[in-house]
Amino acid sequence: MARRYDSRTTIFSPEVEYAMEAISHAGIVIGVLSKDGVVLAAEKKVTGKLLDMSGAKGGSYGGSGEKIFLLNSNVISGVAGITADANSLVNYARQAAQRHLFMYNEDIPVELLAQRLCDLKQGYTQYGGLRPFGVSLLYAGYDPHYQFQLYHSDPSGNYSGWKATCIGANNGTATSLLKQDYKEDISVEDAIELVLKVMSKTMDSTTLGSEKLEFATLTLDSEKKPKAKIYSPAEIDALLQKHGLGKKDDDAAAPTPSDSTL
Repeated sequence: MARRYDSRTTIFSPEVEYAMEAISHAGIVIGVLSKDGVVLAAEKKVTGKLLDMSGAKGGSYGGSGEKIFLLNSNVISGVAGITADANSLVNYARQAAQRHLFMYNEDIPVELLAQRLCDLKQGYTQYGGLRPFGVSLLYAGYDPHYQFQLYHSDPSGNYSGWKATCIGANNGTATSLLKQDYKEDISVEDAIELVLKVMSKTMDSTTLGSEKLEFATLTLDSEKKPKAKIYSPAEIDALLQKHGLGKKDDDAAAPTPSDSTL
């Protein structure tokens, strides 16, 4: 029997729940707010020896195009879910941020940018012939009104502010670890350590490496202006080695079965 929820105004569609389910299987994204910055880390699911990563290694503008994006000079975003939907929302957010800059000659406030995207996402749950965006976003940003901020939005159009949160696979385990170890006056260096610790315990892979991890921070420069930094693969590997979480030399040198098979 055909389902009739999509043709009636009195029955809610379960498609938002379907979108949430898709997000729960995506690579995890973790955000932590500190007193002097915001940290984002994301697990990349799309990996493979034949995948061309030359663009990401060269530090392409705005991130790798998979998990972490630069929305504006004062806002970076991590996404979990359908990458194609995320690309559409990222482009919309960038245009909204530039329109605000053109009109008011100042960077868009972080919460206002989250609201703009959520208005769009909510509309796709309301009108016929449309499906919700199958993606959740974390927004890490800074504005002079409320300083550093971290927001989360879901496919329904709801958004909320957080001190530390996560989206994607294994988010329950990650949330428990964040609750245990997060402190109110945490510094950005401690936040980086906390994020890497949580990622090491929640990612599906046994070892952390730049091929499966994206990382970004938002801090203030010497002129007190927001400075977004999306780490290159080499910088991620150096960061992991610094915190004792990188691949051991023995692991890196050991041949894989495919390498040794003729």
